[in-house]
Amino acid sequence: MIHGILAAAITPLKPDFTPDYEAIPGYLDFLACRGCHGALVLGTTGEGPSFSPEQRVEIINNSLRIREEWPDFFLLAGTGTPSLDETARLTRAAFDLGLDGVIIVPPYYYRKAGDEGLFSWYKEIMDRSVPTGGVVLGYHIPAVSGISFSMDLIARLLDSEPTKFIGLKDSSGDSDFAYQLGKRFGNALSVFTGNDRHLSLALQNSASGSITAMANVISPYLRDLWIAFQENKNLAEMQKVIDSVREVCENYQPFPPLIKYLLSKYFEFPHWPVCPPLISFTVDGNDLVFDKLNLA
Repeated sequence: MIHGILAAAITPLKPDFTPDYEAIPGYLDFLACRGCHGALVLGTTGEGPSFSPEQRVEIINNSLRIREEWPDFFLLAGTGTPSLDETARLTRAAFDLGLDGVIIVPPYYYRKAGDEGLFSWYKEIMDRSVPTGGVVLGYHIPAVSGISFSMDLIARLLDSEPTKFIGLKDSSGDSDFAYQLGKRFGNALSVFTGNDRHLSLALQNSASGSITAMANVISPYLRDLWIAFQENKNLAEMQKVIDSVREVCENYQPFPPLIKYLLSKYFEFPHWPVCPPLISFTVDGNDLVFDKLNLA
């Protein structure tokens, strides 16, 4: 089962905003070397919605080259779009290429479709596109999608497709929601927190791990906390260190431009651009703020 610390991976780009496919394996190798159990490509941090279906498939294909050195590295892809057919085709392509699973954001154009419509949409995608052994996680990010997963919808998807629909990436930032997920579903639902501040809380409420943008730059801290939890150690001081970095970085959202800047500043990667409408992070007085960060 997929578990642990996964990075919400960025997508390296060329100056013309097309994906730099050749840079992807080396960047993923960096994540693996720094303790990530795996990565999500084409999520929010990876600017997934900014790319064509053909570009998404090629990004997935080049991401799989990491398996040559790290065969156990988990690889997930964001395949959700507002289009049922496009989402189904991207999802099928991800599994045909050999990914471990997909994360699917709700169809965010019709935000008032309700639980019945969302259930039908996810069920149709799983029937069309998810093979035996393939797994789907819903993407709970209401601040972006405008759609929340209700507990009853999650339960219905679990009951209907228990071997395909396995969990949720919870990027709501809602601590009560994280608690309620653990209380209602326990280990029956694979939950990955999308907020580093909630890592301890999520793990203590039966979560399987985390998928976060900050794992690009502080994965050793996150991995250490993960290990400490497995060993039943106190997590408070480790969580404080993680919180201190996240607190600074949250002042400079959205994360894709910031993470690309931090990767170039601290880890000798190119300062990759972001695709419009995002704008590359501008280095000014903020540089002094980041000089004080302790990025392990």
